[in-house]
Amino acid sequence: SCAICLLAIPFPEHGTRHPCCMKAVCHGCSLAAHKRGLRRTCPFCRSPPPQNDDEFLVMIQKRVAARDPEAICQLGDEYFNGFSGLEKDLHRAHELWSEAAELGSTTALYKVGMEYCIGSYYGSNDKAKGIHCFESAAIQGDVRCRHCLGGVELEKGNYDRAVRHFLISAKMGLERSLDAIKDLLFMGFATKAQYAEALSGCQDAVEEMKSPDRDEAFAAFGAELDALNDFT
Repeated sequence: SCAICLLAIPFPEHGTRHPCCMKAVCHGCSLAAHKRGLRRTCPFCRSPPPQNDDEFLVMIQKRVAARDPEAICQLGDEYFNGFSGLEKDLHRAHELWSEAAELGSTTALYKVGMEYCIGSYYGSNDKAKGIHCFESAAIQGDVRCRHCLGGVELEKGNYDRAVRHFLISAKMGLERSLDAIKDLLFMGFATKAQYAEALSGCQDAVEEMKSPDRDEAFAAFGAELDALNDFT
C-alpha cells in the first residue's frame, strides 16, 4: 500500500519506491506532493533524490544494512540488470532476492518463484520451490503470486483449483485473472456465476483503489506515469 494515503497500490508500476526510505508512494500522492511544492524530494521522508549511481547505491546500502527486505530486493534488481554501475551478476541477484524473500518481501518471493518455475534466470528449474514461494507470497496478499498459482493449477489440468485462485486475484483487481476466468468459461471449466462474481469483485477492487489524486495523475500522464519520477 502507499505509505502516504494507505490505499493499495495495485501493481508496482502504479507507484514508486524511493531509495532513501524504501517506502512505496503511489503516483497520485507523488503528484499531490508536487502540486504542494515538494519538488525533487521524497514525498514520504522529504530526502533529496540521489544525483548519480553512487548516491543511489549509498542510499540502498544504508537500508540493506538495516535489513530492509525491499532494499535487499532492489539491490538484487540492480545486479540482475547491471544497473547503477554494478556489473551484471545473476548469481548475486539470486542470493539477494532469496535473502529478501526470507525476510518477507513478497516482491522477492515472486522473483525467486519465477526463477525456479521458469529456470531461465538462474538456471535452476525447481517448480516445487517456485510454487512454495508463490504460496508464501499469496498468503501475504500478493496478487501476482496468487495469479501464478492459478496458472500452475491450470497447467496441471486442475481447473476448479485454478478458477478458485483466479477468482481471488480477480477480486483484488487483477484484470488478467478476470480474463483467465472468462477463457475458462468459454472452455466450459468455469460457470457464469463464477465469472459474474469475479467481474463484480474486480470492479469493486479497482474502485476502492481509486482516489482523486490517482485519477488526476492517470489523466495527466496516462501510460507515462513513470514521468512522475521527475517530480520527486
